[in-house]
Formats: sequence, C-alpha cells, structure tokens
Amino acid sequence: MNKLLMVLVGLAAIVMVATGVRWMVDPSAAAAQLGMPLLDGVARSSQVGDMTAFFLTTGILMLTALVTGRRGYFFAPALLLGLTAVARTVAWMVHDAALAMHLIAPEVIIAVLLLLASYRLAEKA
Repeated sequence: MNKLLMVLVGLAAIVMVATGVRWMVDPSAAAAQLGMPLLDGVARSSQVGDMTAFFLTTGILMLTALVTGRRGYFFAPALLLGLTAVARTVAWMVHDAALAMHLIAPEVIIAVLLLLASYRLAEKA
C-alpha cells in the first residue's frame, strides 16, 4: 500500500512539475489544456507567473515530501489543491462559471492522496 501511494504521489508530482514547466515554455498550450485563453499584456504576465508558480510549487513540495518524509510537505500541496477545488466550486455557484468537474475531481483526488500519504508515509513525530 505504501509503495503504491508513493508511486501515485510521485506521478502526480511529475505531472504538476511538467505542467509548471509547460507554462514557462509554451503558455498557450498550457492555457488551452486548462480551458482558458492566453491573456495579453500584464494579464499574461500574471497568468503565466501565477500558474507556473502554482504548479511548480505544488509539484516540488510533493517531491520534497516523498524525499524527506516530513508531514508538512504533504499538507501544503494538499491545501493548495483543496482550496483550488473549493474556489472552482464557488466560481460555479456564485460567479456563473462552468462546473469544471474534469479539473475539480483530480484536485480533490490528489489532495486526498496527499493527506493519506501524510499519515502513511510521513515520519512519526
């Protein structure tokens, strides 16, 4: 069970890091993958910067959690992903956004995997 959990978290981390790198090298494709247009001007700078930071931070923290076994490194990306899923749901409920279940479901699943990993894989303090 622990090895499977490590593999799943590791694969998710690699996808996050790859997505972050994609935002830096091919932002139009990265934006399209998430169903958004690539913005212009300062908005593009914010979009590329924020999305790159989100995905790279999430992926790097996940990999750091696996390498160090420190519980806090599992919690931080779980919180980022969980809050992203909540914000997407609020956007749908309050701000007339489409319900993006194809994006929300993986965020929730990975967040749950990270929380499970924090208890199964982290060093006992």
